[in-house]
Amino acid sequence: MGRGKVQLRRIENKINRQVTFSKRRGGLVKKAHEISVLCDAEVALIVFSHKGKIFEYSSDSCMEQILERYERYSYTERRLLASNSESSVQENWSLEYAKLKAKIDLLQRNHKHYMGEDLDSLNLKDLQNLEQQLDTSLKLIRSRKNQLMHESISMLQKKEKAIQEENNMLSKKIKEKDNTVGQQVEWHQQNQVPTSTSFLLQPHPCLNIGGNYQEEAEEARRNELDLNLESLYPCHMGCFAT
Repeated sequence: MGRGKVQLRRIENKINRQVTFSKRRGGLVKKAHEISVLCDAEVALIVFSHKGKIFEYSSDSCMEQILERYERYSYTERRLLASNSESSVQENWSLEYAKLKAKIDLLQRNHKHYMGEDLDSLNLKDLQNLEQQLDTSLKLIRSRKNQLMHESISMLQKKEKAIQEENNMLSKKIKEKDNTVGQQVEWHQQNQVPTSTSFLLQPHPCLNIGGNYQEEAEEARRNELDLNLESLYPCHMGCFAT
């Protein structure tokens, strides 16, 4: 005998409901994988449990691309259908809101995954993809950091070279100035020392004039003394004269 028709209704037992959810979820993911492989279709599966946990599956293409494609087609189809209706503007805003809200939710979920949070909903394949993305991001960050460090080192080396050249130029100017000052001092010494020596060795006419004047003064003094003696002692002088 075949099985009778099973009435679908909510399972009241919490444990049985959780077990059934896990089994049916696994079967649903298996069927989605089979249809994606057999029919070469892009499949995206999203399941929320009664506790709010999310379970998702996507084919070889990433979930973001499938959702974006779905939103684009859905938005275009709804826009065409609502283009002639009076409430087209309101529906467009509603569709835009729904699209942006879905994108924000997706970005927030990815951000939590990148920060290592809320990883219970990810299976082994999702964790491997996340790890690969993080490794790629780290490689790009390290490459950019090494590039900036290399550019900074090159710039500092150029500054060091420019400062060293400037120091060498200043040192050369100082040496040239010292050589010029030394040559000037040596030239002055060579020109001044012989002149002063010859000046001391040559006889000065003022000294001779001074000597002649002194001799004439002594002779005049003697003549005056003789005159005084004659006026004082004329007789004696006469006697001496005879």
